[in-house]
Amino acid sequence: MAQTMSGDRDISSVMGFSGFGKKARTFDLDAIFEQTRRTAIERSQHVLGKFIYKNVIISCLVITSLSESGSSSDSSSDSELIGPPVPTQQDDDDDLVGPPLPPGYTGSTAHSDDDDEGDAQDDGDDNPVKKIPDTHEITLQHGTKTVSALGLDPSGARLVTGGYDYDVRFWDFAGMDQSLQAFRSLQPCECHQIKSLQYSITGDVILVVSGNAQAKVLDRDGFNVMECVKGDQYIVDMANTKGHTAMLNSGCWHPKIKEEFMTCSNDGTVRTWDLNSEKKHKSVFKPRSFQGKKVIPTCCTYSRDGKLIAAGCQDGTIQIWDRNLSVHTKFHCRQAHTPGTDTSCLSFSYDGVTLASRGGDDTLKTWDIRNFRNPVKLATGLTNYFSMTDCCFSPDDKLLVTGTSVKKDEGNGKLVFFDRASFERVYEIEVSSASVVRCLWHPKLNQIMVGTGNGLAKVYYDPVKSHRGAMLCVVKSKRKEKQAETLTQDYIITPHALPMFREARQRSTRKQLEKDRLDPKKSHKPEPPVSGPGRGGRVAAHGGTLSSFIVKNIALDKTDDSNPREAILRHAKEASENPYWVAPAYEHTQPEPVFAEDSEEDEEAEKEPEWKKRKI
Repeated sequence: MAQTMSGDRDISSVMGFSGFGKKARTFDLDAIFEQTRRTAIERSQHVLGKFIYKNVIISCLVITSLSESGSSSDSSSDSELIGPPVPTQQDDDDDLVGPPLPPGYTGSTAHSDDDDEGDAQDDGDDNPVKKIPDTHEITLQHGTKTVSALGLDPSGARLVTGGYDYDVRFWDFAGMDQSLQAFRSLQPCECHQIKSLQYSITGDVILVVSGNAQAKVLDRDGFNVMECVKGDQYIVDMANTKGHTAMLNSGCWHPKIKEEFMTCSNDGTVRTWDLNSEKKHKSVFKPRSFQGKKVIPTCCTYSRDGKLIAAGCQDGTIQIWDRNLSVHTKFHCRQAHTPGTDTSCLSFSYDGVTLASRGGDDTLKTWDIRNFRNPVKLATGLTNYFSMTDCCFSPDDKLLVTGTSVKKDEGNGKLVFFDRASFERVYEIEVSSASVVRCLWHPKLNQIMVGTGNGLAKVYYDPVKSHRGAMLCVVKSKRKEKQAETLTQDYIITPHALPMFREARQRSTRKQLEKDRLDPKKSHKPEPPVSGPGRGGRVAAHGGTLSSFIVKNIALDKTDDSNPREAILRHAKEASENPYWVAPAYEHTQPEPVFAEDSEEDEEAEKEPEWKKRKI
């Protein structure tokens, strides 16, 4: 070590500096620990002194209050009160204002009233009917025919509606004003009715299910992304075809996988598809009756976790498969609804335990997946005329909503709310004089969308309970149409033109309009149309042109002159006897007519034959 130190000194003396860099700092850990300990003791003493002082003040106030109220206490109790109290909760002591309540005090009447009001408010909050957002509504005019499909993206920004008029309309809540006009309308499936519309879980594409055999996928702006392939209709086994061969009935997206969706058709199959492979389906599920025959699925849906696939069939059965096992059903209820009726909707609750089914037999039933033999609850008398009437759960899973159908001029279609636990009809909304077909309760917006049989799509909301959605467009006033005062000429760029022929560059349309306003020729107001007989060489407003004037006054004359010679000569006698126009004008200047008299030579010449006559 000594040799190293001496070597460093020798090097430093040779190179001409005192050392290599700065010396590292040293810390006295014992001194630091001692200082920290003293600081902690001082803070503890300070806090303890404040605590003792506070408790002494509180004890004195308690003694004073007890002495004023005439209460007598023995020395033992006094000593207990005067003694230092045992702190139970420091947070309560910090929040305490005033002396503590004396022993045996039960509370004031005002406090109990406050508790009762709080309990009543809690009961009101627990009541699911109070959470229904129906204080306000807006009406979107889709068309004149039934709105048979509704779709709302996960964020709640855009709504799509489809109907029996083959149209699909796009509504943007953030872009609409109070006029409530759709920003796009198209017919993606030509002359086929729209059966179902649904956004994917990411909201970037829309599944369109129509009356043809091929489902389509559109993007958010309505452009085609994918079209499912059509199967071979001459193959008996539907599992060997690449796609559906008959009309589609329903379809939906997978709740977890954004590229997968499902469709069901009149060919007796339920097929899953992959968005990235449109040449063939992904898997096939074939519903069967009790005898093993083919049955037609009318609706289909995924469970909330995406593991189960459920389908309602025309024979009244509800069949559920495991998504990965397509041969045998996992749950099968034979007599779910009346055979021969169209089960219009299946909907899983948010907890994934309950399945709700809307039947074509005017019923609404709930089923427990763990015991699928018999329905848990049943509601009857719900008229259903459509094969796509919806039912859905509220966002808190306490209510079940469905719509009712009516015939023309026989009442109003209603939106009916049932309590999920008791299945009592707790609330109703009269929507319109037509059937309520589609209903959708968005959990994020807390707004209810309804499609009716007379071409209306209504949105119900509550400004307090709802968020965004329809509330964004009702506050915007209608845009005024911008009318140009003058027609501006397009600016033509001619970089190589001479300066005298080069046009001045337009900087802005507004400045150009102001400049044109100062020009007497461009800002000349056009003359209004002439009314009356016409003046200044201009024809009256009945035609505007000379040809129209002639057509109106001459060609369309009602007088019938079949013989024009007779029509002219019928005025000849009156003109000769009472001359008015021509003869009086030439009465003094016209010479008397002198005619040549016939002579004998002329008579002889007339008697001569033709060949002897002199040719002139």
